[in-house]
Amino acid sequence: MPITFSGKELLQIINELVSIPSPSGYTDQIIDHIAVFLDRLGISYVRNRKGALIATVPGRDSDHHRLVTAHVDTLGAMVKEIKADGRLRLTMIGGSRWAHVEGEYCKIFTADDNTFTGTILMHQSSVHVYKDASTAERNQANMEVRLDAKVESADDVRALGIQVGDFVAFDPRVEILPTGFIKSRHLDDKASAGVLMYLLQEMQENQEELRHTTHFLFSNYEEIGFGGNSNIPEEVVEYLAVDMGAIGDGQTTDEFTVSICAMDSTGPYNARLRQHLVNLAEKNKIGYKVDIYPFYGSDASAALRAGHDIVHGLVGPGIDASHAFERTHVDSLVNTAKLVYHYLLSDLS
Repeated sequence: MPITFSGKELLQIINELVSIPSPSGYTDQIIDHIAVFLDRLGISYVRNRKGALIATVPGRDSDHHRLVTAHVDTLGAMVKEIKADGRLRLTMIGGSRWAHVEGEYCKIFTADDNTFTGTILMHQSSVHVYKDASTAERNQANMEVRLDAKVESADDVRALGIQVGDFVAFDPRVEILPTGFIKSRHLDDKASAGVLMYLLQEMQENQEELRHTTHFLFSNYEEIGFGGNSNIPEEVVEYLAVDMGAIGDGQTTDEFTVSICAMDSTGPYNARLRQHLVNLAEKNKIGYKVDIYPFYGSDASAALRAGHDIVHGLVGPGIDASHAFERTHVDSLVNTAKLVYHYLLSDLS
């Protein structure tokens, strides 16, 4: 029987994902979480050497495969320097902007598996001390972590086990609101990963048969450019990335529909697959928008750059304020889930 789409359950899956720290390079915990989820469903999977997880669901056609991916790595940071006064200087992992993390709580993960908390602040934060508190540039030189520990020197910090190279995760501050909105850091791309997990759960429980054998890749290095560019079986014909749709001036994408990408900074996506997705949305009365993302690249485009001979596409929920304080609505998540669902039951484009 066709699956129903529970926005409440989908939001809960996403809430769990965004609550697990996973900056690029530090993703074992979230991959383990997905593995437990798939074990419960009885879905087989493997992990590649990069640490990503690939689940495979057999379909009626086992000669022509599909691959659908979402990434679970996020923006984050790494300890660049331990300052003489016991503060930490950071370097960014991925495309964050310093202004987007000012005042944010964070966690520092040490090599000996300890965790410390802190706050990312301007060095010149105190308006009672620094005349340029409001005008100083938000950059690597001026931003620092104030540790929630009694430290007054670099030696005090090192005594805690904190070292250069330790990973730093930003607090997601997730909230699910009665209006249907979810606001959180890292909805890029844990919202889409939650969509895929939800679909796997519902299709398994309802014994849905996919049209083609399909691989579900939960990639873990997308934010730095090479998440889904490997471990693509030769039988894969179509590759669909499920990633956020970007909202802003000149964009058609919104927080209530599924965004179908026509082109991003890497060039056009496959026109035939894009039209197939549009046709599916219109046939099944799914709210959608077609858009172009000017400063964007997906795992699908990374796969093409790596030399894979595939048809590639990109869809996803509309995410406001991408790479900053993100937000979307349950309607966009459900529309994305519906489009990917009907795509999985359809013939190749």
